[in-house]
Amino acid sequence: MSLRNKVTLIGYTGKEVEITNFENGNTKASVSLATNDHYTNAKGEKVEETQWHNLVAFGKAAEIFQKYVPKGKEIAVEGKLTYRSYDDKDGMKKYITEIRVDEILLLGSK
Repeated sequence: MSLRNKVTLIGYTGKEVEITNFENGNTKASVSLATNDHYTNAKGEKVEETQWHNLVAFGKAAEIFQKYVPKGKEIAVEGKLTYRSYDDKDGMKKYITEIRVDEILLLGSK
């Protein structure tokens, strides 16, 4: 994997994994991942900020998601940032940013 486009995240899944099976036998797994950041603002108050990330995985990584990753599971993933667009039913162009997962590490006890 190239260092030019590499993302590493640790967080908790926000929903059940969605599986898509294609006619050619390939499998795609999709799930959201929440990452939290903590900092102290100018007033001295502790602030927690949550970011949501869309994860997609194919092949073996998708199989691992399907078998071992329920909602609320803590995981670490490594992959690359990808962008795509599509036209919705009203003809409006929609843009999606995703992390294409190459490696997954199961964390926590859930």
